[in-house]
Amino acid sequence: MRLLPVALIGSLALFSLPACAEKGAVSSPGAGSVWMVESATSRLYLCGTIHLLRPTDYPLPEVYEKAYADSQRVVFELPPGVSHDPQLAVKMRTAGSYPEGNTLSAKVKPATWQALEAWGKTRGLPSSMFNPFRPWFAALTVSATEYSLLGADPDRGVDRFFEKRATKDGKPGEGLETLELQIGLFTSLSEEHQQELLEQTLAEVRTLPDQFERMIASWRVGDADALHQMLFEEAEKYPELLDAFLTQRNARWIKQLEAYLAGKENVMVLVGTGHLGGKEGVLHLLQSKGYKVTKLADAAKTVAR
Repeated sequence: MRLLPVALIGSLALFSLPACAEKGAVSSPGAGSVWMVESATSRLYLCGTIHLLRPTDYPLPEVYEKAYADSQRVVFELPPGVSHDPQLAVKMRTAGSYPEGNTLSAKVKPATWQALEAWGKTRGLPSSMFNPFRPWFAALTVSATEYSLLGADPDRGVDRFFEKRATKDGKPGEGLETLELQIGLFTSLSEEHQQELLEQTLAEVRTLPDQFERMIASWRVGDADALHQMLFEEAEKYPELLDAFLTQRNARWIKQLEAYLAGKENVMVLVGTGHLGGKEGVLHLLQSKGYKVTKLADAAKTVAR
């Protein structure tokens, strides 16, 4: 289940790994993953993000600028500034480490530990560095390392791009969740589910470059359902993980989003694009409550006619 990239890796900005130079031409901007929801008093722009991007993934589709320009408030998964708090890495490492006397090699299956050792050798990382960590933190370390090698960096993500803009422009910003809640998503996992997360991460390392390109392509054209299916195509094997990382969070967000729609400000909301598509996605949940949800690129075409 390709959960980590969209849901949490970037929003937590866990690691400041150096991004590798990315070859190739700058991508075509595309239609973008932005939807507009209107109420009698305000507009809500639901902007699907990729939390980690490369230099070649810019410029962003034009609809993101339109949403930003028409919004008086910007909302992220986490409050602005949290991802760059110097204490973030300390908090994550503390939560992700075993008490003294416990080791990862003793907690996971021998085959899982061997797979982690084998991966570490390909990246010049000794297995001893992983032994103090819980499986979920080891999985994040593997993911962050692999994305960095692709040139994908949290500091270049869509969220971070607009966080910097909003700070510079003096636009109010806030978060849908707290850092404690997001860390709690991992710490609440059972040892079994943590091991599943690590095993799935290690299994997908070889196919990650192709998966990432497909993910970017779907995000760029605004195909939220295709992206959702790609990210969670194996989710039926891990229903508890899917429920914790996606379904429950989407449901909690709806009440907050409706509060924005009841207000008088236009609001730009930036969340991982994987949260938008599918029957449990934010777009469908709002539609089921009677809201009209329009893809912003399509709305712009209608106005132009």
